[in-house]
Amino acid sequence: MEPKALDFFQTLLATPSPSGYESTVQQIVRDYVTPFADEVRTDLHGNVIVAKNPDSPLRVMLAGHCDQIGLIVQHIDDNGFLYIQPIGGWDPEVLIGQRMTVWTQVGPLFGVIARKPIHLLTEEERKQVPKMKDLWLDVGAASHEEAAKMVRIGDAVTVELAFRTLANQYAVSPAMDDKAGCWVVIEALRRACQGKKLACGVFAVSTVQEELGLRGARTAAFGVDPQVGIAVDVTHATDCPTIEKKEEGDVRLGRGPVIHRGPNMNHKVVERLVKAADEHQIAYQLAASARATGTDANAIQVNRAGVATGLISIPNRYMHSPVEMISLADIDRAADLLARFVESLTPGMVFTP
Repeated sequence: MEPKALDFFQTLLATPSPSGYESTVQQIVRDYVTPFADEVRTDLHGNVIVAKNPDSPLRVMLAGHCDQIGLIVQHIDDNGFLYIQPIGGWDPEVLIGQRMTVWTQVGPLFGVIARKPIHLLTEEERKQVPKMKDLWLDVGAASHEEAAKMVRIGDAVTVELAFRTLANQYAVSPAMDDKAGCWVVIEALRRACQGKKLACGVFAVSTVQEELGLRGARTAAFGVDPQVGIAVDVTHATDCPTIEKKEEGDVRLGRGPVIHRGPNMNHKVVERLVKAADEHQIAYQLAASARATGTDANAIQVNRAGVATGLISIPNRYMHSPVEMISLADIDRAADLLARFVESLTPGMVFTP
């Protein structure tokens, strides 16, 4: 991976983007793509659409969502403690003991989510699973008035954003879901047909509000009107204890991106992805998806009169937690795979089953 591309990835991860609050990270995307894109635009929903060869009759949309799960300030009590609501799907237990950031209009404000020490918990309290309404965010304020001078109701909150590398090119950070996928689609467009013109139009879209119901992909796909669409998201890595492979499949970090097969995938798109991987010796894994996926692929597939859709996933351990883990080699291969895929497309191709 080129140093500039890795720096872009780390910058994405360090920039807050809870669903509905993506504007800051979308500016990072626009700044990065301007030197190599033929066209960059932002739609009314906030999706950033980056195009190469946009006038081609064959249009391919690559979608990776830039939004992350987060929290929103709901209430400030008399003592200055903040109460929050979730943006997206959280396990409340993983939030206890976390360093947090409130993204206020005057800048980041640091705080913590905690509860009373284990010494003071009753036997009954120790058995209970905490609920989001029982958690509070402490920013050090001494009163409602002091907290209200720093924080407004509706301010977005994230866990502390930090990127760390581990052995075997593994990396840990909040929001790997799905800034890994966002990075892949942008990097794939940059790598595709460098130095020569593509035979199709490629639209790499940094989509918004995926965590709230695939909203950005739905509106972006309507605007782009592609014939072919590929979503890039994360999927559960099953190479850690307690996950049953017979139920969830055998998906491992470092073994390459995952190509999904199933009733919601266009079989011709899937086979062309597999062919591109085989021809260019790009490691990949297969996964079965027996029903509609909870990814942007689902929204793209049913756009307008239908889109020939595929799904590529990045294996991810500990999804929807502050320590989401991926392999840098996997995202690098995914970008190469998508670049080789779009290079293989020409006008006149038929994807009708």
